[in-house]
Amino acid sequence: MTAKISRFLAEQQPETPCLVVDLDVIADNYNALRRYLPVAKVFYAVKANPATDVIALLVGMGSCFDTASRPEIEAVLAAGASPDRISFGNTIKKQKDIAWAYEQGVRLFAFDSEAELEKLAQSAPGSKVFCRLLMTCEGADWPLSRKFGCDAEMARDLLIKARRLGLDPYGISFHVGSQQTRLDQWDIAVGKTAMLFTALNEVGIELKMINLGGGLPARYRDDVAPVDAYAEAIMHAMTKHFGNNLPQMIVEPGRSLVGDSGVIEAEVVLISRKSYDDDVRWIYLDIGKFGGLAETMDESIKYRLQVMANGDTGPVVLAGPTCDSADILYEKYQYQLPLSLKVGDKVRILATGAYTTSYSAVNFNGFAPLKAYFI
Repeated sequence: MTAKISRFLAEQQPETPCLVVDLDVIADNYNALRRYLPVAKVFYAVKANPATDVIALLVGMGSCFDTASRPEIEAVLAAGASPDRISFGNTIKKQKDIAWAYEQGVRLFAFDSEAELEKLAQSAPGSKVFCRLLMTCEGADWPLSRKFGCDAEMARDLLIKARRLGLDPYGISFHVGSQQTRLDQWDIAVGKTAMLFTALNEVGIELKMINLGGGLPARYRDDVAPVDAYAEAIMHAMTKHFGNNLPQMIVEPGRSLVGDSGVIEAEVVLISRKSYDDDVRWIYLDIGKFGGLAETMDESIKYRLQVMANGDTGPVVLAGPTCDSADILYEKYQYQLPLSLKVGDKVRILATGAYTTSYSAVNFNGFAPLKAYFI
């Protein structure tokens, strides 16, 4: 909670639920990453928060952009970024969207399968392509394993085929999992990548780029290492496996840039118990999984809460307002909230600048999408 956000909420008293984002926090996070990891190009993962204000800020600061769809590319171009600052990083793309992006001047594309590679060869001839490796994502609060990437043997064969198809086999990418809490995961991933660089060099293909993905964390309930510790771990892994012959490095932060910049203010709609002898209160908020808190699925991301009530606390189950039994935020991981909390009180959900508005449903149960303010 920054002073700017606190002042905005006090003075404007916006209707809840709402998200308030302090753009200065994003700027500070971007500058810190550039300071501690200066050799890597920053490609902001637009999906984390695709708001026009966020994109415009980062365009002005010189960031590049990792995009997942045509609308994201359109938003980045509209904000003034040139096509050479854009990576089409989704490995699942429609043929027509690849062709459209190529027409706009985008020349950097991800893939992880033969079928995707063939689409790129047909609709983005001569482009730089990078193959995504499959990772286990151990230690990540929001893993990204199985759906994305292929094993090292397949990646080698696909990059060889990329050259035969007239594409530029440019590099390797991986993602160690979102909100990664184990610094050693980059060492494992970079080690696998270095072996692929060597294997492809032996057949005459000199890869030029390693995409280190995202994974850098925001600060939720659990303590995480500061950004300089992550940068040090990444550079230690790179120099350990590549020596002084470092390839071009790309990082794709999303959560770590925008997560800590936002606060959701919500309202308590109902407080109830399930039986007379039940010590656990059910606290229903006016925001839930479908209103922007999708990352509470399986209670993966545990947000910090701030309430104005005080005094003794007791265990609660936190749930959203919709008529869907899945709309429970935290039940197994029981939060403790003041016994004096009452209906109508405000609850502030901290570090919610990432993956909230972009996950908010459009009028599910009639509730409007999460309103956001950028200050």
